[in-house]
Amino acid sequence: MRSPLVRSPACPAWSTKRPLAPSGLLAGACLALALLGCSDGARHPDASPPGPEAPAAVAPPVPTGAAAVLQGRLNAAEGEGALPADERGPLQALYQPGGWRPLWLDQAHRPGPSAAEAVRLLSGAAAEGLQPADYQAQELQAKVAAAQSAGLPGDAEAAALDLALSRSMLRYLRHLHAGRADPRRMGFRTPEKATDPNALAGPLRAALQRQRLGEAVDSLRPPLEQYRSLRAMLARYRSLAEQPAPAPLPPVGKDLRPGQPYAGVPALHQRLVLLGDLPADAPAPAAGALYEGPLVDAVKRFQARHGLPAEGVLGKSTLAALDVPLARRVRQIELALERMRWFPPLQAQRFVGINIPMFKLWAGGPQALDGQPALDMDVIVGRALDTETPAMVEEMRYIVFSPYWNVPRSIVREELLPALQRNPGHLAAQEMELVQGPGDDARPVEVTPEHLALLEQGQLRVRQRPGPKNSLGPAKFIFPNDDAVYLHGTPAQQLFDRSRRDLSHGCVRVENPLALAQWALQDQPEWTRERIEAAMSAGQQARVELKQPIQVLLFYVTAMVSPRDGSIHFATDIYGHDKKLEQALYGSPA
Repeated sequence: MRSPLVRSPACPAWSTKRPLAPSGLLAGACLALALLGCSDGARHPDASPPGPEAPAAVAPPVPTGAAAVLQGRLNAAEGEGALPADERGPLQALYQPGGWRPLWLDQAHRPGPSAAEAVRLLSGAAAEGLQPADYQAQELQAKVAAAQSAGLPGDAEAAALDLALSRSMLRYLRHLHAGRADPRRMGFRTPEKATDPNALAGPLRAALQRQRLGEAVDSLRPPLEQYRSLRAMLARYRSLAEQPAPAPLPPVGKDLRPGQPYAGVPALHQRLVLLGDLPADAPAPAAGALYEGPLVDAVKRFQARHGLPAEGVLGKSTLAALDVPLARRVRQIELALERMRWFPPLQAQRFVGINIPMFKLWAGGPQALDGQPALDMDVIVGRALDTETPAMVEEMRYIVFSPYWNVPRSIVREELLPALQRNPGHLAAQEMELVQGPGDDARPVEVTPEHLALLEQGQLRVRQRPGPKNSLGPAKFIFPNDDAVYLHGTPAQQLFDRSRRDLSHGCVRVENPLALAQWALQDQPEWTRERIEAAMSAGQQARVELKQPIQVLLFYVTAMVSPRDGSIHFATDIYGHDKKLEQALYGSPA
């Protein structure tokens, strides 16, 4: 699937430095002469005669009219009508370089072409999954239309409309670039975006000067093919949601298998054509037709797109997915677009992206997820409710082959100690040992009642030796973070046969650690496939530093578009993050 990650273009900045005034140059020249031994205005015999006296520095003109109103409003830090602090900085950066003059109105207080373009952009914010009402699109449209013929009567009215247009456009650009919700409050640990006042004001002012507001929008919209694809899908699903509801699907008593009769075959055919899983020109079946042929293939495609076993068996889970209202799918796409606005720009480095609710990993260069990734595989993530995998952005720095597994204290307390009470030989059977002290060179101790008591008190710990039973598999991939989460293999390969794979204690288990290690070490040619395989099976821990760090993005979206065929895939909201974000953005579910 296409990825959420490609480096954002740098936002132009506006310099506030002033050139040195002529009087400043003169003072600097006098200082240089003094250092050379000249004083009291004495002139060296070979020096040229003094030139004309430099003019005094000219003070910037004092704003008048609407500009004075704007300056007063934008510099007022408190009192009635004071702007919020997070808006005042970008607005000052927008207006100050032009001497506080109106940006959207001419000298006769009539809105110019850019004002009309701004209203058009704000009115079309829904195409980005945003809400035009957040930017007063309707109100501004009416005010601009009313002022275009005769202009506004006074400076205060002109300044108010000009400021309203600027505030709405900056808010729109901020939402488009960084999202409406604070990702950190939504559990996504990523650096804050657009904190520099010029990050938004610079592109907007440049676009205004060229009368091309679309340039500012294009420079601040996420530059991702996945974003563009989802944006197109949003328009398509909104159109589908506006159509009359399709015929209901009759329930099935048991799982319906290919070749069996089903009264809902015509309705199922209609539903799958609507969703694009069955070609529009597929012959419509007659009433009483069997569930077979192209209809079964279409159900398999639908199942694959919705994280269900693509077996063609029509059961309760598949029927439930078919019955999800299209308005709900629209909302999933809107939430996915919002989360993609949170993504940081990729540095000029490779990266690994993991979509938690879709149980998928992609790896490649900075543009891999906007095309075919170099690597993709299934993953297992943390269990819902108790050991969720956190969303974050970090850097992979090293790989450990044949790793020890240092068993977390929570697992020792909740799982190992009860097992040891039932069977004191449990540790030996699992290739585990009690150790004393930190680090991988900690000293093993015997399993005795006294040592088990110390283990219960937290004075000893448990680790699993490298080998076929090791829970981390043959390798772990480390990107240091506060949650001690990392990627690793697993001996339980049969778990990848499941369609829903939230089964871990928080770390991410990868399906093919050998392929991931080969990809990660591709710029270190001494690490051949044979050497990697030998290190994975050596039974002795070995740490390999990466020459260049690899950016790791653990993210959470429940709607993505496949680069292979352009189809949209939906996932279950396993952690309830969509529900939380929807409440923050809309207040109620769709």
